[in-house]
Amino acid sequence: MVGATDPFGGQGSAITPLFPLPNVFLFPGARMPLHVFEPRYRQMVQDLLDGNGRLVMGTMRESPTRAGSGVPPVLPIAGLGEIFQHERLPDGRFLIWLHGLVRVHLREAPSERLYRRVEVRPVCETVVCPSREALVREKLERAVLQRCPELDSLPPGVPLAQVIDLLLLRLQLPQSALEPLFCELDLEQRALGALLEHARRPLTPGTTP
Repeated sequence: MVGATDPFGGQGSAITPLFPLPNVFLFPGARMPLHVFEPRYRQMVQDLLDGNGRLVMGTMRESPTRAGSGVPPVLPIAGLGEIFQHERLPDGRFLIWLHGLVRVHLREAPSERLYRRVEVRPVCETVVCPSREALVREKLERAVLQRCPELDSLPPGVPLAQVIDLLLLRLQLPQSALEPLFCELDLEQRALGALLEHARRPLTPGTTP
């Protein structure tokens, strides 16, 4: 097993603002722009700018059902992000840019603010068996390069988890297909799922088979 870098300073968990959106997945290492206009999330951003700047991007489930509290349910695994750039518009809206840090487990927490809060703790992922890692990496890198014609190769030493996530990002999967893969904590199973989706979906014009 491998634990993600602990973003909570050894505390093990933290209470963090939740920004729930449908069909939005914040991957570790990815950068995401967001337009914040609802009053509750304007409040959230202002609070974050006065604090550590970290929030959870929670993916709302496709099902229309609601949790007992009436709030839309989110996936139990989400991306913890940190605001690295922001702009406050004259009417009070915000443009923010998030940097994905780690996947985290979520659990709803009380909130006295307009927005929701969750207790988050880092996930622990199962690594690929060393005897299989080279073969899995080779297949993944080939698939990524087919989806990224602008790249000649990947830098050496890129963590396998990042290669898998890069492929998932390039596949632009519908939420129903991406949900189980984003939440899969066994890296080999996530890799095999990504490769299967790659094989199912045609390459865009200009890419090399």
